[in-house]
Amino acid sequence: SAVFHGLLGCSLLLSAQALYSSSDDVIELTPSNFNKEVLQSDSLWLVEFYAPWCGHCKSLTPEWKKAATALKGVVKVGAVDADQHKSLGGQYGIKGFPTIKLFGANKNKPEDYQGGRTSQAIVDGALNALKSLVKDRLSGKSGGSSYSKQVSGGGSTQDVVELTDDNFDKLVLGGDDIWMVEFFAPWCGHCKSLEPEWAAAASSVKEQTKGRVKLGAVDATVHQVLASRYGIRGFPTIKIFRKGDDAEDYQGGRSRGDIINTALDLFSDNAPAPELIEIVNEEALKKTCEDSQLCVIAVLPHILDTGASGRNSYLDVMRNMAEKYKKKMWGWLWTEAGAQMELESALGIGGFGYPAMAAINTRKMKFALLRGSFSEAGIHEFLRELSVGRGSTATLGGGNMPKIHPAEPWDGKDGQVDILVKTLQYSAALNLVLNVIRGYTTDLDVLL
Repeated sequence: SAVFHGLLGCSLLLSAQALYSSSDDVIELTPSNFNKEVLQSDSLWLVEFYAPWCGHCKSLTPEWKKAATALKGVVKVGAVDADQHKSLGGQYGIKGFPTIKLFGANKNKPEDYQGGRTSQAIVDGALNALKSLVKDRLSGKSGGSSYSKQVSGGGSTQDVVELTDDNFDKLVLGGDDIWMVEFFAPWCGHCKSLEPEWAAAASSVKEQTKGRVKLGAVDATVHQVLASRYGIRGFPTIKIFRKGDDAEDYQGGRSRGDIINTALDLFSDNAPAPELIEIVNEEALKKTCEDSQLCVIAVLPHILDTGASGRNSYLDVMRNMAEKYKKKMWGWLWTEAGAQMELESALGIGGFGYPAMAAINTRKMKFALLRGSFSEAGIHEFLRELSVGRGSTATLGGGNMPKIHPAEPWDGKDGQVDILVKTLQYSAALNLVLNVIRGYTTDLDVLL
């Protein structure tokens, strides 16, 4: 009796597992061959996800075999034991058996087969899908990238870099830039929700960091080497890559604002403060302002009014503020009072005395003036108001950038003030001596 029950159990087990065999035209698919056979194939695939114990699956088996034979060489027909290979079933959100999916032009976004379960209905459905595929190819349509196919009302994904097993090491690990990389699965609902936020953030971050922070995406269902290397267990998973450092888990929110703020923080942590440039020619102003959303310009007192130490104090204030606001990627410039009179006139500088400061948006030809003190606190308040869209602005005089005249760069010294004073002192002393000689005065105390 025990032997009988043992044989019966083995018989049932074998019959349950023997829905398809190597002698059938149905291709048995597993996690080890699915990527190569299906996802990297140009063929149209019909794939059944089944469980050996499922009654409906057993009923479908002879029809599925007939359809596979009829479609041999035309459409690939495969089957996945989703009870044994749960990872594949989970990857495609299989909830019941049998489930049939069509893998067409975009292999990473299969469609559910909704047709009948007879061999004729299956063949008809496959041929209709094949006809649509060929028609799309003829008209120039294609499946496109796995990431771009996720777009749904969130804008373009052109600034999201599609990363693969082949290009990841070169682009991400071999470069100097900071990367935020999303590992996704095309069937994942949370990934689809993240996609427009990720795409919008990628464009903004690219502009604000001048491409020094990049957002990428890896289809972890296709590029399984990468997914395995970084221990991806769920989707979406976001990792941060900095040169020379191990990958970090992203812990922030999933809105575009959260992603952008994190990217800018990463950038500012690793970027030097922008250079503070003296306006000595047209190119200095044009290049700095055209490459930046805002251009902060200071007009400092003449060197004879402050000396080198006074000027350096003002420049230090500007450098500190450039460091504080470096994530904004603004341009920072300065000039001396009287050196660029047309610039001062266009900005309305002069009525408030020196030092003065203006922030210019050259794209809109708008500017705002610092009305408070030329101090870190005063400038911070001024720039903070501009950052949040507040503050009074005006149109640049003439609607164009003013003419810039060539000027000698400051040499870091006190200028000519010492020579001028000594010349005046010498002249006064000489006049006094002459007056004594002439008998106009006998007061030589001033010379002593």
